[in-house]
Amino acid sequence: MLKICEQILECRSRSWNSFTDVGLCSPWVWKKKSWCTDGRGREMVQIWSADGEETSFLLSLTGEYWKRPNSMESPVADDLLHFLNASPTAFHAVEEAKKKLRSAGYKQISEREDWDLEAGKKYFFTRNHSTIVAFAIGEKYVAGNGFNIVGAHTDSPCLKVKPVSKVSKGGFLEVGVQTYGSGLWHTWFDRDLSIAGRIIIREPKDGSESYSHRLVRIEEPIMRIPTLAIHLDRGVNDGFKVNTQSHLAPVLATSVKALLNKPVAENGSVESEVPTDGKKMKETENSQKHHSQLMGMKMKETKNSQKHHSLLLQLIAAQSDCEPDNICDFELQACDTQPSIIAGAMKEFIFSGRLDNLCMTFCSLKALIESTTSASSLQDETGVRMVALFDHEEVGSDSAQGAGSPVMLDALSRITSSFSSDTKLLPKAIQRSFLVSADMAHALHPNYMDKHEENHQPKMHGGLVIKHNANQRYATNAVTSFIFREIATKHGLPVQDFVVRNDMPCGSTIGPILASGVGIRTVDVGAPQLSMHSIREMCAVDDINHSYEHFKAFYEEFSHLDAKITVDI
Repeated sequence: MLKICEQILECRSRSWNSFTDVGLCSPWVWKKKSWCTDGRGREMVQIWSADGEETSFLLSLTGEYWKRPNSMESPVADDLLHFLNASPTAFHAVEEAKKKLRSAGYKQISEREDWDLEAGKKYFFTRNHSTIVAFAIGEKYVAGNGFNIVGAHTDSPCLKVKPVSKVSKGGFLEVGVQTYGSGLWHTWFDRDLSIAGRIIIREPKDGSESYSHRLVRIEEPIMRIPTLAIHLDRGVNDGFKVNTQSHLAPVLATSVKALLNKPVAENGSVESEVPTDGKKMKETENSQKHHSQLMGMKMKETKNSQKHHSLLLQLIAAQSDCEPDNICDFELQACDTQPSIIAGAMKEFIFSGRLDNLCMTFCSLKALIESTTSASSLQDETGVRMVALFDHEEVGSDSAQGAGSPVMLDALSRITSSFSSDTKLLPKAIQRSFLVSADMAHALHPNYMDKHEENHQPKMHGGLVIKHNANQRYATNAVTSFIFREIATKHGLPVQDFVVRNDMPCGSTIGPILASGVGIRTVDVGAPQLSMHSIREMCAVDDINHSYEHFKAFYEEFSHLDAKITVDI
């Protein structure tokens, strides 16, 4: 038994992060001399005796025979955690992307200005500060050559603050929110929530005024959506249906406590903005002053107090280092305050919100940066390596900064025209280009296995999933699938396939939108995850590594591989 355990540990130490057969391991499937796991903490090893007979042993690798891996063994996952925790909104995700790109030597350019581009250089631009496009131009690039692109999206389902969010009911101050995307809204109940997004502020200076957008995030939990006690709804466990209009308003404070923090009027009293039981509440000056000292601030009426609670405005202003009256407008959303973590008994999972789709956003961005870091990385590149991270995918992509806008085509056109004024070269460049549409995929759920087609059941740890749909809900075809799979084979990376059941509707991605709108060859892929669109999702650490490595290999290999493929002569 000890010899077997040593053999497993030796195998683990050599290939823990790159084991390619793990996707074949549930149920028990073996390939030559190997070990395997069923994904539930049980391990098996297959050995051969001297006469050629094979024997399988079932082991529980715990105690003295097993050392649990930790996050230090996956620097890519550690970087992802930082990115997730710093990105509660699409605006923050783009800001984090900008920081990473600048640190890697990428130069920011503006769509409002002329572009003066050079071969061998690296650039990026943003649109609405919620979409970002970065690209590195090969040293051997000439106008008409192709673009190697990975596309993802920066947004996730959430609750967005309404333009008039002031809600007062039953002695509580609530924040009116509207649903964004197709979230699992029941998962937002009983979570510690806060606020993040961007504000437009007025900046008076030297007798004149200017306006700017500023990111804001309140770190501590300030809101909660409480569930109704089972004693008041005995049938709730028979089926809980969320009324998104009346059930989802987060509680910000009680009217009594908010009242204590309002400024004192000239007559020494203060009036609540919230009627309770039809009567206006009064508090004394001493009570108000005492509470203000505890809170460290005084609530005062502002020009926006008719639309939003003064308490909320004051919290936002304090976080943004501005006066409440200087807040002209905002785009804010509720966000979970629980940080992203590496977890599970074997430290193999990532538990976090917004994995769909910040995982693919991060992996594609990191892959582009790492594939263009060395001095020689673009030396033999004939194309342009690009990452395009769009907003509004969760609501259809039809916006000025969504994948349905001209942002992608504009970028390809402007880059091409920077090297030649010949307008005939852009269509040529598009036909030489390739898009990897990267959006998280559905891993097989152990408690709902009948929701997957029997021959297409993506597993965690099994690598990127290539998505197929005959009705073009995904843009994958035989050529694009082959190219992406061939890159995986060359680099020893696992890959899986997904097809939705015929009796279930199929979701979609930015892939078909860009494939049809730009005319670019596209493959739809994604890392497998569980709990998609929950406030708290989960994926596997190994698949983050696989995704990053696969995208990086795509950037480095595509131009050479594509030259060997002939389809349209």
